[in-house]
Amino acid sequence: MTRSGRRDVLRVCSLLLALVVVAAVASRADAQGGRSEAPAGQMTWAVHFSLAPTFFDPAETPGIITPFLVLYALHDGLVKPMPGKPQAGSLAESWSVSADGLVYEFVLRQGVKFHNGDPVTAEDVKFSFDRYKGAGATIMKARMAAVEVVDQQRIRFRLKQPWADFMTFFGTPATGAAWIVPKKYVEKVGDDGFKKAPVGAGPYRFVSFQPGIELVLEAYEQYWRKTPAVKRLVFKSVPDESTRLAMLKRGETDVAYSIRGALAEEIRRTPGLTLKATGGAFTEWISFLDQWDPKSPWADRRVRLAANHAIDRKSLNDAEYLGLSKVTASIIPSGFEFAWSPPTYAYDPQKARQLLAEAGYPNGFDAGDLYPWPPYLSMGESVGGYLGAIGIKVRIRTMERAAFYGALESKKLKGLCVCINAVYGNAASRMSQTVPSDGAFAYGGYPDVDALYKQQSRELDPRKREAQLHQIQRLLHERVRFAPIMDYIWPSGVGPRVADPALMLIDPYPWSAPLEDVRLKK
Repeated sequence: MTRSGRRDVLRVCSLLLALVVVAAVASRADAQGGRSEAPAGQMTWAVHFSLAPTFFDPAETPGIITPFLVLYALHDGLVKPMPGKPQAGSLAESWSVSADGLVYEFVLRQGVKFHNGDPVTAEDVKFSFDRYKGAGATIMKARMAAVEVVDQQRIRFRLKQPWADFMTFFGTPATGAAWIVPKKYVEKVGDDGFKKAPVGAGPYRFVSFQPGIELVLEAYEQYWRKTPAVKRLVFKSVPDESTRLAMLKRGETDVAYSIRGALAEEIRRTPGLTLKATGGAFTEWISFLDQWDPKSPWADRRVRLAANHAIDRKSLNDAEYLGLSKVTASIIPSGFEFAWSPPTYAYDPQKARQLLAEAGYPNGFDAGDLYPWPPYLSMGESVGGYLGAIGIKVRIRTMERAAFYGALESKKLKGLCVCINAVYGNAASRMSQTVPSDGAFAYGGYPDVDALYKQQSRELDPRKREAQLHQIQRLLHERVRFAPIMDYIWPSGVGPRVADPALMLIDPYPWSAPLEDVRLKK
């Protein structure tokens, strides 16, 4: 063969090799749902609450959905809800359960790395679980016999006794216990250092943070599931609703969360803007914080029942949420597993006044403070107005969100709370923070309900467990433990540059997710 011929053969071989490599990469990307294009552009969210450094650390996740807005970007869990799957393998490619229900073993995905290049190992999983101190820590760790590193890619959780809800608490945003941080890095910088410069294994890496103002993230192109479509994400804290709407109209934000009432109607009327209904995991209710005090008027069931009949839930839904939410008589979303739907309370101010008179309060009474869950001031004011109309006088007290959480959890609030809960999972996980006497946000409880709650957690027969959980919910309704208002669906606004805001891809998760799936128009 001539020298020229050999050069031609080498060129052909090189070309074929390059095509094989490209095909292999494309095949791997397709297998993982990935993308071949580099991330581009910036997408901005205006959120209705203050951004806090605690959102960066899964170990500090409280019993609320809010921090997962950040966790789904910066971090990754062994298992988490994903589109079409309430519990999808993420950092864990598979898991198994022993026949006796006492051992859960997870196999980690090969080749996954944190943003600083450290590999994700079973040691990181054990470290993350051990340091978890969020709202579900007591529940989970009391049931854990041991967490064992089998090898670098396998970890084993041993329970003291079978627990039907282990995966509900571990593999959903009911807790942050399954979200993994890098052991070596955290030990090097400490907990405070980690919150200042967090490192995770999620689709976006940390760039900068101005407390309470703005969080900036950048695409992590080596994310195992797929390369994110958008290069930079910016989350801006904008508590004022009208300001969020103005930003959306001016193109200063691409998604504005929680735009309600007349402002939401304005989105519908504005060309180029789209109104999206998001949520489904939230419920709103009145919590009678003083009902456990025998000297309080709220200790009387008739007074609590009067408050329920005082509220025009349909009008509230129409005014606040354009009728998108669902009136309810339960604190558990109707779509949750094991939910029981009690009869709703009729709006009947006359009956409410009659109940107050029967309880010894014909002229009503001073109920003290009413705390709206930040930043839902208008809902608190509306509820206060309905109570005032039947003679129950309240003073609206507003607090910054972090201070409110701390006061509620430390049992320092008195009076009433217009509360919101979005603990993920099923009826048992939803009740975990508010119904049992030892719940993080429970100010009291009933011994028989506490016993039933413990019993259902050990029951592995789904039908028997459903009966036990339904019985708990019936008792709560009969005793008027709460004044449920609605399953909360809020309107949000989306701007004209957005191709896919990834809202409600994970139903009923309320934030944009998975964030690697958000897309801008080209």
